Amino acid sequence: MIAFRQLELQRGGEPLIEHADLILHDGQKVGIVGANGAGKSSLFKLILGELSADRGEVELTSGSRIAHMAQEIDALDRSLVDYVLDGDAALREVERLLEAARASGDDLRQAELLGQFEVHDGYSARARAEQLLVGLGFSQQVLGHSLSAFSGGWRMRANLARTLFTPSDLLLLDEPTNHLDLDALLWLEQWLIRYPGTLLLISHDRDFLDAVCDRIIHFDERRLELYRGNYSAFERLRAERLASREAERAQQQARRAELEDFVRRFRAKASKARQAQSRLKMLERMEEIAPLRAASPFSFRLLGSDKVSFPLLALDRARVGYSDQGLLENVRLTLAPGDRIGLLGPNGAGKSTLIKALTGQLALLDGERVEGEHLALGYFAQHQVDALDMSSTPHQHVLRLSPSASDQEIRDFLGGFDFRGDAAFGRVGEFSGGEKARLALALIAWRRPNLLLLDEPTNHLDLEMRAALTEALAGFEGAVVIVSHDRHLLRASVDQFWCVADGRVAPFDGDLDDYHAWLRQRLGEGSAKTPRDEDEAAPRVDKRELRRAAADRRERLKPLTRARDTAERRMTELQNEIDALEARLGDETLYLPERKQELVELTRKRGELAVALEAAEQGWLEAEEALERASEE
Repeated sequence: MIAFRQLELQRGGEPLIEHADLILHDGQKVGIVGANGAGKSSLFKLILGELSADRGEVELTSGSRIAHMAQEIDALDRSLVDYVLDGDAALREVERLLEAARASGDDLRQAELLGQFEVHDGYSARARAEQLLVGLGFSQQVLGHSLSAFSGGWRMRANLARTLFTPSDLLLLDEPTNHLDLDALLWLEQWLIRYPGTLLLISHDRDFLDAVCDRIIHFDERRLELYRGNYSAFERLRAERLASREAERAQQQARRAELEDFVRRFRAKASKARQAQSRLKMLERMEEIAPLRAASPFSFRLLGSDKVSFPLLALDRARVGYSDQGLLENVRLTLAPGDRIGLLGPNGAGKSTLIKALTGQLALLDGERVEGEHLALGYFAQHQVDALDMSSTPHQHVLRLSPSASDQEIRDFLGGFDFRGDAAFGRVGEFSGGEKARLALALIAWRRPNLLLLDEPTNHLDLEMRAALTEALAGFEGAVVIVSHDRHLLRASVDQFWCVADGRVAPFDGDLDDYHAWLRQRLGEGSAKTPRDEDEAAPRVDKRELRRAAADRRERLKPLTRARDTAERRMTELQNEIDALEARLGDETLYLPERKQELVELTRKRGELAVALEAAEQGWLEAEEALERASEE
C-alpha cells in the first residue's frame, strides 16, 4: 500500500503538490499524467526518499522492495547480460559468497549458499536476463557486448531491462517507452500487464496507459486526483467533471452577482442593513470555483506547399544500407500527394534507414532516387533536435529561415507551439527534451512541406502536444510517412502500412492489431517472412472472415455493452437530478427559518443522490472493465 496523507511539496519556492490525500493498494497499476513540470517525477523522488515533503507524509507497506530506473549508467564496461543481472543485488551477493566458499573449500557453507541461490532463482537468472534484453530489441548475438558499445537510446533499453529484472513489490517507471520502437513497446506492455506487484507509470502514450493501467492519477492544479479505470475512462470521467464544474461555476457566479447587487443597493438602508451584512458574510464564505483552463496550450496547423508534383518522390530498384552492406534490397516505391503511410517492421529491420534514404541524406548503394519537380521535404528525427543551435532562441531559428518575416508573425506562429512571450526568446540549450522536440517540429511546419517524413516524432512530447500533432497531421494535405511507437498517432494519421522486414519493403494488408498478431506468430515460429514482392503471400487479412468475426464478437459482447450503457444512462439521470436539486438549493429564500425542514430534506436527498451516483459510476467502471476483458479474449 502507498498512502499520501495531506501531502504538500514545493520546489524552488513554487508549490507542486497541495493537500494530496489518497491511497493506492497493492497490485494496482497506476498511470500518472499531467502537464510537463507538474511534479510527476518529483512524486517518484518522494516515494524513493530522495525528497522530503514540506507537509504531510508518504507511507509505504513495510518491507516493500522498490525498483526504479537509475538516471545515470556507470558500469559501461559490463556486458549487457551482466549489467542486467547486477539489478538483483541479493543474488549477486550470494554468488560472491558462493565463489568465496568454493575457493576456501568450505563444503558446508557452499551447500547453505546453494540453497539461497535456488531461493533467488539463480539457476534461471541468466536466461531471464537474456529474455528481457531480447524482448526489448537486442539481438542474441550482442548480449555479450559491453554496454559502452551502444548508443544512449540502447543503453536506456538496457537500463530498463535491469529495472524489470530487479526483484520488486513496487515498480516506478518514468517514460519507459521513449526509446522503444513499436515491437519492443508491445512486448513491454504484455510484461507489465503480467507484473504481479504495484506499478506507478509516468507515460504520455495513451494506448500504453489504456492497456496497462487500472487507475490514473492526474496532476490537476497542484492537486492529485485519482480516477478508477484506464486512460480512456479517465478522459471520459474528467470531461464530465469539468462540464459539471463549469456549470457549478456559472451558477455560483450568477449567485455572486445577485448577492453583490443586493449589498450594493441596500447596504446604506437601515431597514435592510442586517440582511446586507448577512449576504456579505455569505459572499465571504463562498469558495471561488476556478474557471476551466484551456484544454491545450497548443494551436497550430501544418500547412502544405502551394505547389505539388506527381509523384513527389520515388525509389526504383534501390539498394539501401551502409558501406556496401545492403540492408534493404530492390526497394520500389512511389510517394504521391495525399499518401499517408505508416512504416512497420521488427527492430533493426531498416525503417529509419529507409526514411534516411528517402530524405537523400543516405546515398543509395544501387538504384535510383527520383524527386518531383516541386518536392518540399520536411524531415523529423531525433538528430534534428540535436542539430538545433543551443545558444540561440526559437525566434532566431525562425528568423534565419525567413529574414523578412515580421516579429509579430513569428511570435504568433511560435505561440501555437506554446513558445509564448519570453519563451520565444529563451535559450534553446536550457529547454527540456519536449521543448526542443516542439521547436524542431515548429521549424518543419514553418517551411510548409508537401511531404513529411517523421521518425518517432512523439518522443519527449506530452499528451497535449501529441494530441495537437495528431490533429494537425489529420488536417495536413500533403503526403506523410511515419515511423512511430505511438499507436494512437498511427491509427489517426495514416491510411496504409508498409512492412519493412527481411530485407524487403512491401504493403501490409491489415491494421495494427493484425501486425501485432503477425509479430507474435513470427516470434513464435521464427520463420514468418514478409513478401519478397507484392505478389507473394504477405501477412494478409480475409476481409469477409473479419466481417463475420466482428459480427460474432458484437453479438457476444451485446449483454456487456447493454449493462454498460444502462449504467451510463443511470449516471446521467442521477446527475440531472442532482443538478435540479442544486438549482433549488440555490434559492436564497430556502434558508429562511420557516423553510428549515425543506432545506434539511433537500440536503438529505442531495447526499443520497451523491451516494447513488458514486455507486452507478462504480457499476459503469466494472461493466467497462468486463467489456474490455471480453474484447481481448
